[in-house]
Amino acid sequence: MRITKAQAQANRAHVVETASELFRERGYDGVGVADLMAAAGFTHGGFYKQFGSKTDLIAESAACGIAQTVALTADGISPAEFVRQYLSREHRDHRGTGCTMAALGGDAARQPDSVRAAFAAGIENLVTALSRCDGVGAESADASETRARVLAVLSHAVGAIVMSRACPDDSSLAEEFLTAARKAILASLALPPEAELHLPETSRELGET
Repeated sequence: MRITKAQAQANRAHVVETASELFRERGYDGVGVADLMAAAGFTHGGFYKQFGSKTDLIAESAACGIAQTVALTADGISPAEFVRQYLSREHRDHRGTGCTMAALGGDAARQPDSVRAAFAAGIENLVTALSRCDGVGAESADASETRARVLAVLSHAVGAIVMSRACPDDSSLAEEFLTAARKAILASLALPPEAELHLPETSRELGET
């Protein structure tokens, strides 16, 4: 039975989204094509009808994952809320639905140029989106200063998640990394301290739209 072009596109998008989550959870080398297609509900043989290689899928899934994080800024989230949600235990403990940069940045460094280019493009989009958030560039109208500020915040936040995840789940050090980074970033942005932030009871995960 032939499927429509629209259904084929939907199937492809579903594979990319499934791959994005599995790669974040297990790493690029921890997921084979057969397991990935099975998780998406398709046969192994259908993979090469949709993608030229696993590397092609890795690049697409990276773009998909980072785009999900960028989408959070479109909902009018404040810098304080973004930092608080990003540097939360919930985000730290849920790699599969969290930030692609924190989950796979180290893996990406060992991937072909096409994958690293997808990461770079996605990161640029996030930097642009965060630069537009009220409060991030409040102290300067200079675009280069705002960009440098966002890059510093992003580097600090991603690094804190990576270091926290490197510790045992029940380690006090894991929580210390998150707390220290959260306080330092909020202070650097002259944002209200944690106790004054208003957040929903269940914060959204960084990789879901």
